[in-house]
Amino acid sequence: MMHSCISCSVPFPLLPSGYLLIMQEQQKKYLCYSYDSLQQLATYVETIHPKEKALATLCANPDLPGAFVPLHELSMRIKHADVVQCIANGPLMSYLQPIIHTNTGDVFAYECLLRSQRFSPAQLFSVAQQTGLHTLLDRRAREEAIRARTKIKKGIKSFINFLPSTIYNPEFCLRHTFSIVEQYNVAPEDLVFEVVETEKIVDIDHLKNVFATYKRSGMKVALDDVGAGFSTIDMLALLQPDYVKIDRHYIQNCDKDKEKQAFLKEVTRIANMLGIHVLAEGIERKEELDYCREIGIPFAQGYYIGKPSPNPL
Repeated sequence: MMHSCISCSVPFPLLPSGYLLIMQEQQKKYLCYSYDSLQQLATYVETIHPKEKALATLCANPDLPGAFVPLHELSMRIKHADVVQCIANGPLMSYLQPIIHTNTGDVFAYECLLRSQRFSPAQLFSVAQQTGLHTLLDRRAREEAIRARTKIKKGIKSFINFLPSTIYNPEFCLRHTFSIVEQYNVAPEDLVFEVVETEKIVDIDHLKNVFATYKRSGMKVALDDVGAGFSTIDMLALLQPDYVKIDRHYIQNCDKDKEKQAFLKEVTRIANMLGIHVLAEGIERKEELDYCREIGIPFAQGYYIGKPSPNPL
């Protein structure tokens, strides 16, 4: 049986039969119900305290409760039990998308993208968010990405996505990641940890702390989708990443859009001034790659260059 705290979001299994323990937050008392099927469990969750905030756990023995989770998250775990099982301990893998030097076309790095044979990435991350398992999924994604290093030559970098909100204490939460790096004998300087574009940057100091923790371990960091949403040009000076990825909106048809060209030139100018490497993502046409090379953007990725694949080029 798996145990952990709510903050770590490590799930307990949905036992086919056992006990459902509910702690009522206001009354500070426990309620215990036995069940013989997941359908019965679902009925309990839906009808016992539908409006009351409560914490719940599943266990084979009511004297040995596991980790507590909010009741509404437990309801979603039952509803999406097959996806939750995949997130918890199902087979996951990293697909690799090449990043090239724009001048030579040589592979500079691979971005590691989480994949499942049964569920789309959107399904995995959506259910993880609804069930409080985004920390676990993020950790598993990092682990699979590091394991994928066995397919990549030393010196070629791996870009690995992460969610700042899942790393509530960098020194503690990243121990697992760093232990996997040691386990697979991966050179830290070959790893680039990248803030994913779906996460709103609301706590700059926290993200700085996360970046600093990675850098102290000899790794690099990247800021994704500059120009979109919350990744603005101002963030370059505030966060001082090693790499910045320009949002694909500014790459699409950049060879014939004057406004996009002005933005790309400005980002490149500021990044060069700060010693930050620029990467253009979402390249889908030769003309876009040619223009990025022309204005001095050193790295690029996109379907024109190569699609995500289980094996490197």
